[in-house]
Amino acid sequence: MNYFEALILGIIQGLTEFLPVSSSGHLEIAKAILGDQSLPSESLTVTVVLHFATALSTLVVFRNEVFQIIKGLFQFKWNEELQFSLKIILSMVPAVIAGLFFEKEFEQFFGGKILLVGFMLIITALLLLFADKAKDTSKDVTFFNAMVVGISQALAILPGISRSGATISSAVLLGIDKTKAARFSFLMVVPLIFGKIGKDVLAGSISFEGHKVGVLIVGFIAAFISGLFACKWMIAIVKKSKLSYFALYCFIVGVIAIGVTLINN
Repeated sequence: MNYFEALILGIIQGLTEFLPVSSSGHLEIAKAILGDQSLPSESLTVTVVLHFATALSTLVVFRNEVFQIIKGLFQFKWNEELQFSLKIILSMVPAVIAGLFFEKEFEQFFGGKILLVGFMLIITALLLLFADKAKDTSKDVTFFNAMVVGISQALAILPGISRSGATISSAVLLGIDKTKAARFSFLMVVPLIFGKIGKDVLAGSISFEGHKVGVLIVGFIAAFISGLFACKWMIAIVKKSKLSYFALYCFIVGVIAIGVTLINN
């Protein structure tokens, strides 16, 4: 991996982690275009570094909310902050189960399966279109909503299904306020990312040997900065109900991916 590839990969990760266009799907498409050996997306260490960067960008954007949640937790009362934290934990359960017990099964969907990515992008487009047409409400996230949105997050492991698109769309279709849906969607993934990093560190899966530190830093900075931009931008987009633009984008990319795959086969 060189500096240019690290920069491009970091920007892709930072933008697509928050924008509803599927980061995994775009990385799979990029891998097919550039070749398996020229794109460092298969490196677990690089992937973890980039995800860590976007997790940090989320914490920066929502630093006030995170501080209030932590402050509320130490009050040891059944307050709004404690309830919100429990909803976040509940939303993580489906993804944790999928990651622990079906990791190998999900891995089979990766590795250049562009046809699958294309169909999943079209599904993402439909979800975004339906969510964009949903009526505005002021409803908060309930414990039941948290579980349903958590299931959407688990299904978004599939390449081409946008995590933010699936979780925000699910929340909006459940009648949750759009801004609150986006906020919950972005915060619910942070513990999972840090948990995955901790799991990989303890398992010894992460190794910096053979990696140029400077290259990793470039990727990290690119993902962090683009993540800050994308996170704030996505919140504004959801408020204004502009998800249909991303639905059109996902549909076009999905059709192209399917068409190119069928032509080459």
